[in-house]
Amino acid sequence: MLNKYKSPYKILEYRLLSKLFHFIKPYQLVFYILIFLTLVIGIVEPSRPYMIQIAIDKHIALKDHIGLLVIILWMLGLLFLQTLSQYILVYLSDWLGQHVVKDIRTKIYTHVIQLNATFHNNTPVGRLVMRNISDTEKLLDVFSHDFAAVLADLLQLIAMAAFMLYINWKLALLSLTTVPLLIAGTYLFKKKIASAYKEVNDVATKLNSFIQSRITGMSIIQIFNREDAELINFKMLNEAYRKANDKSNKYYSLYYPSLEIMRAIGMSLLIWYGAKGVINQVTTLGSLTAFLMYIKMFFRPVSHLAEHFNTLQMGLVSSGRIMELLDNKEIVKNTGTYQPQHIQGNISFKGVWFAYKEQDYILKDLNFEVAANKSLAIVGATGAGKSTTINLLERFYEPQKGIIEIDGVNILDYEIHSLRKHIGLVLQDVFLFSATIYENITLGDHTISKERVVEAAKMVGIHTFIQQLPGNYDYKVGERGISLSMGQRQLLAFARVLVYNPSIIILDEATASLDTESEKLIQQATLTVLANRTAIIIAHRLSTIQHVDDILVLDKGEIKEQGAHQSLLAKDGYYAALHKVQQQIA
Repeated sequence: MLNKYKSPYKILEYRLLSKLFHFIKPYQLVFYILIFLTLVIGIVEPSRPYMIQIAIDKHIALKDHIGLLVIILWMLGLLFLQTLSQYILVYLSDWLGQHVVKDIRTKIYTHVIQLNATFHNNTPVGRLVMRNISDTEKLLDVFSHDFAAVLADLLQLIAMAAFMLYINWKLALLSLTTVPLLIAGTYLFKKKIASAYKEVNDVATKLNSFIQSRITGMSIIQIFNREDAELINFKMLNEAYRKANDKSNKYYSLYYPSLEIMRAIGMSLLIWYGAKGVINQVTTLGSLTAFLMYIKMFFRPVSHLAEHFNTLQMGLVSSGRIMELLDNKEIVKNTGTYQPQHIQGNISFKGVWFAYKEQDYILKDLNFEVAANKSLAIVGATGAGKSTTINLLERFYEPQKGIIEIDGVNILDYEIHSLRKHIGLVLQDVFLFSATIYENITLGDHTISKERVVEAAKMVGIHTFIQQLPGNYDYKVGERGISLSMGQRQLLAFARVLVYNPSIIILDEATASLDTESEKLIQQATLTVLANRTAIIIAHRLSTIQHVDDILVLDKGEIKEQGAHQSLLAKDGYYAALHKVQQQIA
């Protein structure tokens, strides 16, 4: 996406003004006040040397005490005005920045939760975390400090140049002889620092994703003795990050001394020419004093601009990455309007074809039905398309051909939240949040009563275990539920489904990783849970699905056999062979 623009500054031109300033619209009044205060500060401060010139030439030289007092009072008044304006500017800038970035974070999070499974499968978690936290923090710096500061510095430069030309145009032109070099050097610095900070951000993203993924998978790294190898990879990324920062520091170390040299040249020329003018009475002492102050002041906002380039460049690069994310159109389409309060649960796949990559079909012409309150098991080797089938039913993906219906209505016609409200899912790899057992079962829905949670826990046989924990249902399970066993996490997932009371339940390898005792608990609870519900069960262990009404046998995305357990065994086909192999292993 960033290749669409020529540089980060083009992002500012084409996107930042149109996109980011869209978030300022609710706070336009504050924004206009900031602009006004910036104008005040940008004009008041450059007026001081001019007033000092008047004080020297028209009052001190003529021993006009009253006039000098008036000038001093004017200067004190303007200083008070500048101080007050600066205070309000800093406060309102931070206020505006916090509110705008809050809205941007909300926009990013809202957009991310609408993106489809393909996007999330292909995007590192660390990258999304950086977009919503690190990148928005850089924008906060831009809005809170640098935006107003840069505008004020630019106005001061313009105001000082205007005052200098008004006081003495010859001295002004002499003093500003180094400005073309200054502009050229600043432009070159801008280009170099933009490239350097883009590299810094790119490496920082890789480093962040690396650290997050390795910490998440630390047990795998340790069990396979990969600590040294991963440390080498980390050191390589860390070194790349250091080198990227060194490059930006090199440009700063060259730029600042250059500013000092140009200021020294400008001041030397001014003293040489201006002193001669004072001696020859062509130039007043007040004018020379004012110009010496202007030379010193002129390079200060330029120096400030250079300091702000760091934050601005980081902010511009971050804004580009945020725009890239917000421009991503891999959103789950939610154009359906059908929102039934209750469904019967009749499921029908009609000529369904699906491919993750174009024409590389994972599912091929699937045709099957599951009647309401009946159960269907889907079996087959790894890669047969079992999980893909249920992902289509839940609308994590959409088929390229064919339709899927629930109660005779195409699932694309359902409002997606309404559709998923009627479907419960228990995965093999149960995800638990770092929260309490109650919060993990209810998913933070406080409208679900404690009694309802306890009832669901009793139904799956985990209530007694929960009562033995410190805090009972307020016990915190730790990161990803690490303090619980696999079987206990599976049982909590069953309880989670039960409290939401869906009409359709999907069990995806739900008992594949359980011990014998936990599996018996699941099997007992399953008989109760599936009563009066439509169920689709995916399993490799055929012993867990003998009670289902129908079994679908998939192989390479195609239906090979379909029927009840005993009838499939009698056929002595694919299912019977799979059953025989599992019995031998057992």
